[in-house]
Amino acid sequence: MVGLSPQITNLVIVLGVMQIAKKIPFEDPFVLNACRAAYILSNLIILAINLFIKFKVDKKKDLTTLKYVEPAPMGSSEEGKLVTTTIHAYDVGQIKNLMRSQLMGVGMMGVMHIYFQYTNPLVIQSIIPLKGALESNMAKIYLFGQPAIGDLKRPFKAAAGFMSGLQSGPAQSDKKAVEAAERAGRGGAKEE
Repeated sequence: MVGLSPQITNLVIVLGVMQIAKKIPFEDPFVLNACRAAYILSNLIILAINLFIKFKVDKKKDLTTLKYVEPAPMGSSEEGKLVTTTIHAYDVGQIKNLMRSQLMGVGMMGVMHIYFQYTNPLVIQSIIPLKGALESNMAKIYLFGQPAIGDLKRPFKAAAGFMSGLQSGPAQSDKKAVEAAERAGRGGAKEE
C-alpha cells in the first residue's frame, strides 16, 4: 500500500478489519478482554509516541520565528489573522492537538463500547489511530527524521478529509500574505 493516500489505506484497513471482526467471537469473555487490552495498549503506544515527540520538541527548543496568516472562519467576512510565534510553540500546539484528538477518540469509543455495547469498533480503533499517529507530520519530523520542507513545512497544511471542503483555506506563510496582514494590522501578540 506504499504510495497510496492515507485515506485510501484507512478505507482498505477498515473494510478488511470489519470482515475479520465479524468472525471474532466477542461473546467469549477472554476474547472480549483481549480486544479491550489491545485497544488500551494501542492508546498507550500512541500516548508514548506523542510524549516522546514532545520530549524531542522541548529538547530541540527551536526559537526560530514563524509567521503565517491564519484563515478567517468559514462564512466570515473578516480577513485572516497574522500569527507570529516560534517553531517550538507551534510544535507544542500541534502535540496538544494530537493528544486532544486522541482523548476525544477514547471518549467516543468509551461511550460506544460501554454505553451502547458495540464491540467491533474496538478492533478497528486499535489500528487506525496508531497508524495515524505514525503518519502525522510531527512523527515524520521528530521520529523519522524527515526534513521540514515541502508538505512538512510549517504551518502544516490541513489534511484532506471528508469535511475539508467545509473548512476555511489553509494557513498562508508566503511572504506576500504575511506582509499584507502586517500592513493591514491584523496581527496579534507573539505567542510564547
